[in-house]
Amino acid sequence: MTTSAKLPPGHDEVEASKAPLMEHLIELRTRLIYSLLAFIVAFFACYYFAKPIYQFLAWPLAHAMEGQPERRMIATGVMETFFTYLRVAAFAAMCVSFPIVATQIWMFVAPGLYKHERSAFLPFLFATPVMFFLGAALAYYGLLPVAMKFFLSFEAPGADGALPIQLEARVSEYLSFIMSVIFAFGLSFQLPVLLTLLGRVGIISSAWLVQYRRYAIVFSFVVAAVLTPPDVLSQVALAIPLCLLYEASIWIVRIFERDRAKAAKTREWPNAAE
Repeated sequence: MTTSAKLPPGHDEVEASKAPLMEHLIELRTRLIYSLLAFIVAFFACYYFAKPIYQFLAWPLAHAMEGQPERRMIATGVMETFFTYLRVAAFAAMCVSFPIVATQIWMFVAPGLYKHERSAFLPFLFATPVMFFLGAALAYYGLLPVAMKFFLSFEAPGADGALPIQLEARVSEYLSFIMSVIFAFGLSFQLPVLLTLLGRVGIISSAWLVQYRRYAIVFSFVVAAVLTPPDVLSQVALAIPLCLLYEASIWIVRIFERDRAKAAKTREWPNAAE
């Protein structure tokens, strides 16, 4: 005759809670694997096109040196060019694979949201890469060509026994400068997405944003000083769009507040809308 062991109180509840946790962990692992595979595939594809991508990133300097075929960039290390192409491929792979990674994050988070929450968050999922590429495009086509011409203006010809000063940029240093500026602008352009999302869910209000506007302006210049290379031109070129984006966020949050007030009034007085 056998007797079953007596289970402690609450054992069934603990076992039941373990199952959903394991399901979430398995789902998270699956999404991470898909994201990693997307990055790896994009990395090898971008490494195959590393030279054209680098030429694309080198365009601002090449444009500033247009008409001077003797100008060049240099590599001072044996493996510098190789590692430069690796960094180019990694940077391009992050940009290419970001929509897939964002989709995997959304697929992991979406089942835990209500229908109205999904409809509220979904536009921001699309706005995130759009705003990043807008910021990157502003840096690439707007700031960097002007910045390259500005920096080249400090070259000096040799005269009266003085040695000339001529820029021969290292490929790795130039790449670091270009990528840091592009990434800083793309990341900073997420500001209206973040503030609008916080305003949409009611965490902040337009009045709160107006109240702390002066602090936001100071913070914009601090962020620009941290994210951009140590030159005034890049810092100001990033700080000014940040201030404008902050103002745009106030305007967008006010629109959401107005719509929310109208919806609340309609619920309170349903016949008033007729």
